[in-house]
Amino acid sequence: MLLRELSLPEAGTETFFLWGPRQTGKTTLLRTAYPDALWIDLLKAEEFRRYLEHPEYLRSEISEQQLLPYVVIDEVQKLPGLLDEVHWLHENLGVQFALCGSSARKVRRGHANLLGGRAIRYELFGLTSVELGSEWDLDRAINHGCLPRIYLSNRPRRLLNAYVSDYLKEEVAAEGLVRNLPVFSSFLNIASLSDTELVNFSNVARECGVSSQTVKAYFQILEDTLLGRWLPAYRKRPKRRVIGAPKFYFSDVGVVNFLAKRGKLEPGSELYGKAFENWCFHELRSYAAYSESFAELSYWRLASGIEVDFIVNDMQVAIEAKSARKITSDHLKGLRHLKNDHPEVLRRIVVCLESKTRGTKDGIEIIPAGVFTEKLRQGLLMGNVLTKYPQGPK
Repeated sequence: MLLRELSLPEAGTETFFLWGPRQTGKTTLLRTAYPDALWIDLLKAEEFRRYLEHPEYLRSEISEQQLLPYVVIDEVQKLPGLLDEVHWLHENLGVQFALCGSSARKVRRGHANLLGGRAIRYELFGLTSVELGSEWDLDRAINHGCLPRIYLSNRPRRLLNAYVSDYLKEEVAAEGLVRNLPVFSSFLNIASLSDTELVNFSNVARECGVSSQTVKAYFQILEDTLLGRWLPAYRKRPKRRVIGAPKFYFSDVGVVNFLAKRGKLEPGSELYGKAFENWCFHELRSYAAYSESFAELSYWRLASGIEVDFIVNDMQVAIEAKSARKITSDHLKGLRHLKNDHPEVLRRIVVCLESKTRGTKDGIEIIPAGVFTEKLRQGLLMGNVLTKYPQGPK
């Protein structure tokens, strides 16, 4: 069993939402953490229909119990109206809930009750290198992605095919998020080519045969369903003209590989480098969430194209992801230009495939990928050391 870094509260002490992409292990984590909870699974057709027709049943069923239980509602986004009953039970009877889902879009867009800010938000990501422990293999993560079932499989492409199909069927079609599912399916393949990049909406729209506004709405669906997210540009105190548009990252590089029809990725290739950058972003944002450091992540890019992949907080750390076995001066251009424009930057780091940690004369740290993840978990890049794991899923 793989232990997860996300630390959930003790049963009955807190009401919270647990969001995360499909198949990240949310249900397994909750069942392990709260084995005695009253479980409501809205994936079950009979439970879905019962609460769809009579959401008040939740109130009556819980109110009748002598000992108020801790309640888990799985796939809560399927019935946003049920949150009114959750709110009432929480406010009037003090019942605590764990509310789990893979998409906040229907909840938010339908102006559903989000409990007036009383519920904490947690997010579960794909597996991190620390969670995998001795099972961690960088090349496997780069090629398979980090979704638990797929990472551990010997036949990941079949599972990735099923994952994308289920996403289109369960998240997009079933929720009525788009009118033309074949066009959206084609969009997914085209959008995967923009992973780790600035997105040219006009080019994507032309490839899909739809308007730029439709493409923007499609990217919003990817964000709302947690299949991807934007990385904003760092724009504070620029000395030169900088790029202000965000970059887009899919939540799992294995999904990107499948959608983009990539073959096996080998170190030294351009596609391996893009996947390596996606993996670094995955590790950074997972740690920022699990450690509750609330670190702000951004990237920095000059109009000339010189770029630094990740800026942590307000120039606390600048990080370049380079999948090279030997770092040369060409790999350091971005960090050196950044230092000229922002001398206040505290640390500059290159995460790479070199075997040993070393430093340059001008203070740039060059560290292997494995050392990078160790420093993260020790709080040496963002602060807030992760000191314990809860019960966790495989």
